[in-house]
Amino acid sequence: MKIGFIGLGNMGGHMARNLAMAGHEVTGFDVAGVTAEGVAQAASSAEAVAGADVVITMLPNGQILRAVATEVIPAMQANACFIDCSTVDVESARAVAADWPLSVDAPVSGGIGGADAGTLTFMAGGSEAAFAIAAPLFEIMGQKAVHCGESGAGQAAKICNNMILGATMIVTCEAFALADKLGLDRQKMFDVVSTSSGYAWTMNAYCPAKGIGPQSPADNDYKPGFAAELMLKDLRLSQQAAEAVDAATPLGEHATQEYAKFVEGEDGMGKDFSAMLPRLSAMKRG
Repeated sequence: MKIGFIGLGNMGGHMARNLAMAGHEVTGFDVAGVTAEGVAQAASSAEAVAGADVVITMLPNGQILRAVATEVIPAMQANACFIDCSTVDVESARAVAADWPLSVDAPVSGGIGGADAGTLTFMAGGSEAAFAIAAPLFEIMGQKAVHCGESGAGQAAKICNNMILGATMIVTCEAFALADKLGLDRQKMFDVVSTSSGYAWTMNAYCPAKGIGPQSPADNDYKPGFAAELMLKDLRLSQQAAEAVDAATPLGEHATQEYAKFVEGEDGMGKDFSAMLPRLSAMKRG
């Protein structure tokens, strides 16, 4: 299959490489000029998608997605499928689908490590026909793909998932900070909570405490697997969506405020989102 891939950054580069390694003919373009192993380099996004059976984008935000779609859609062949793996607002996903009906919005979960290993989870929105074209490619780039519904449903699922993740990480870090001040050993707390009703992915799989549980960014000076500024972006998308449909999300709103303080007012930029733990450990009540 001939694939045009736009956006070869930390995530997209690994995804494009995995598709090329699986035997697909992949041509890529990135405004930063970065390349990926096995991927031919185009001089423009339009050149990258010319003659492609599938076009895949992995971009920073909805505004850029809309701009790229405006550039590439006129250059796409009539029966090509457009797959956007960015995390963007629902409205932008639906706008692209309105311009190119054979499209899938398919944001991912799994971070840079998942993109590298080909173990991402895809949350997909779009028609059955478009998903059927995309599914074999999802199997190469990831371990699971869920067809969530019509256009925009993939973005809705991602936004809801990451609102849970952001709020849960904060309370997990709060629990460790409280345990420290109560004199409770971190390992003992993990041993209890990880097999009790406090069980959560942020505790069991991505523990924010150094040396506790499976290896995580906490064991690497909080160098990001999932950057705090990206969590803030996703939380803001959740609140934008909540406002649009008049949904009450008080904990999601609070988590957004806390990550905004951490990233924009403190030293959270460039750190993993689990670096909330040293932040909270240094804070006092009130």
